[in-house]
Amino acid sequence: MGQTKLMSFEKHHEESLAAIGESMYGLIADLYPICRSITGKGVQQTLERISVEIPLHVEKVPSGTRVFDWTVPKEWNIRDAFIKNSKGERIVDFKKCNLHVVSYSQPVHAHMSLEALRPHLHSLPDKPDWIPYRTSYYEESWGFCVSQRFLEGLQEDQYEVCIDSSFTDGNLLLAECNLPGETEDQIVVTCNICHPSLANDTLSAVALTVFLAKHFLKVSRRHSFRFLFLPATIGTIAWLALHEQEAIQIRHGLALSNVGGPGHIHYKRSRRGNAPVDKAAEYVLNKTVNKFEIRDFVPYGYDERQFCSPGFNIPMGCLSRTPFGEYPEYHTSADDLSFVKAEYLADSYRVCLDILYVLEKDGFYVNTTPKCEPQLGRRGLYRGLGGRMGGQSLELALLWVLNYGDGHHSLLDIAQKSGFPFEMIYKAARVLEEHGLLRRQDSP
Repeated sequence: MGQTKLMSFEKHHEESLAAIGESMYGLIADLYPICRSITGKGVQQTLERISVEIPLHVEKVPSGTRVFDWTVPKEWNIRDAFIKNSKGERIVDFKKCNLHVVSYSQPVHAHMSLEALRPHLHSLPDKPDWIPYRTSYYEESWGFCVSQRFLEGLQEDQYEVCIDSSFTDGNLLLAECNLPGETEDQIVVTCNICHPSLANDTLSAVALTVFLAKHFLKVSRRHSFRFLFLPATIGTIAWLALHEQEAIQIRHGLALSNVGGPGHIHYKRSRRGNAPVDKAAEYVLNKTVNKFEIRDFVPYGYDERQFCSPGFNIPMGCLSRTPFGEYPEYHTSADDLSFVKAEYLADSYRVCLDILYVLEKDGFYVNTTPKCEPQLGRRGLYRGLGGRMGGQSLELALLWVLNYGDGHHSLLDIAQKSGFPFEMIYKAARVLEEHGLLRRQDSP
């Protein structure tokens, strides 16, 4: 993973990354057995566990509700599912692995031959020992997922097939931890809560979002923060449909996915491509990560594609380690508790926290004495800031901020132009503001 360091923002650097990584892993382990889908009791149980860690507001969207071009589906719940051979032995058992059932399968209870059963069995021929994860959200069907080795070993027999599931008029659940700040400008962090026992693909992002929220609960905030826990696609669309006016206040967004497995950090830019969140992510990765990859926006992926749709064009990037579909374990039973590691989770946490802190502390400032540089010595600023940081003079940082404090360059712009660490530029701006030599403005 390489040597990395925390940027020094207030209490940020005081946290124990190793302990946080272990705690995140513990939350994943608690949530792992639950069978989740886009609706149903599994989502409710997941949110109940999350609410032990952070305050959650849960919004219910009834089945049949129109949300833009989509309609909230019926609520799906499953109690049991199995395939028995003619001896009455459970050879496929949902209770042992919830990936065995295609999500949103119709109820079925029948006896059938292997020939009749085979079209309803899904496997991965190139990964003979792994069980795939499959869904059927918007078409009526049913099926089981099994390993290729199991499938090849099936004999001609009469099989009892049962999926004890139900579709009812229920609710789609949307949850958020909303943390008001000094302003109504919002930073939004999102994750999805709709997959069953997949440790990296879903639960790593859930755990990371929870622990980011726990951190910002404890510190003062200039921005208001929203941490969203949403079923993929339909949940995100429903949230935007119900919060269209509030979404106007979102200044920065970050979607999280696949953040607990091996592989280096990947960041996908927002649709705008050069939004502050994109600049902050690129800056943090360049400064604190040895190996990473930045990709341009494509309209496919996670929540960012809904927030970045042209009718909203909210600047939301997506951060992952190895992106979805690019590691063999993705959407298989191999994405289990042994695949995610506390150290990977901790590293993802560190990177996200650094990005969020740059967004939180960045801003545009105006020099209140722009004609020539003010006399800093008689104000005691040199003595107040004296010393060096990373071989660079804090006094010189003051001059950089004063010179480019023209209302058109953000603190991040100044950090990049000067080569000084962002935290030093931020410290210089705070000191100058305290002495009346700089004032903040809302926008360029």
